[in-house]
Amino acid sequence: MSAIGALMYLANCTRPDIAFATNLLARYSSSPTRRHWNGIKHIFRYLQGTIEFGLYYSRNPEVGLVGFADAGYLSDPHKARSQTGYVFTYGGTAISGVPKNKLWLQQASGVSTKKEPTTIYEDNSACVTQLKEGYIKSDRTKHIPPRFFSYTQELEKNQEVDIQYVRSSDNAADLFTKALPTTVFKKHVQVLECVVFKICEEKTYLFSGGVCFAVLFFLFMVFIPLGFSM
Repeated sequence: MSAIGALMYLANCTRPDIAFATNLLARYSSSPTRRHWNGIKHIFRYLQGTIEFGLYYSRNPEVGLVGFADAGYLSDPHKARSQTGYVFTYGGTAISGVPKNKLWLQQASGVSTKKEPTTIYEDNSACVTQLKEGYIKSDRTKHIPPRFFSYTQELEKNQEVDIQYVRSSDNAADLFTKALPTTVFKKHVQVLECVVFKICEEKTYLFSGGVCFAVLFFLFMVFIPLGFSM
């Protein structure tokens, strides 16, 4: 439980790239096995190898608020459940999952006088059509109340949101719904600006390397005496 809690802290603060794996392992925290512990160790090895990764926020972002949404079909095959995921970026960097930094980010960026619609990307073309054009009755959507489609259509008309289709390979929300191949995983990590930590003149970044090291050290001191091997 302590290991999962430490990983969830990192996933919610500065390492969204481990969110799905941590969430998956957390489902078995009540009755973990050696296989689950090996999964936890795998995440920590990944963190150790990417200890300099963090979220970088520019002081003068060129891109506004952008959202990605996705749903993984039967992400949990044992319970026949699907998993949804979403992520919002500001200035090209993930902000959802880091609520402590939202107020700081708003103060750093200032209040924009030009209101532009928030772009939301979705890789299901039928879903995009329904959200843009309103309720379209079909066998797959008859269980969804029409008011939900009317609401999103109203947001579109008022130019508050702009729902766009994106290929699955370019949908960063995939990072939160399923296990991905290494190349696709790295691609989405770059989209979220979970980049190598480096000192810059603006000094507007979130430090995660020290946090990772502190958590790794904590687990080393706690679990090794209990007989667990890293």
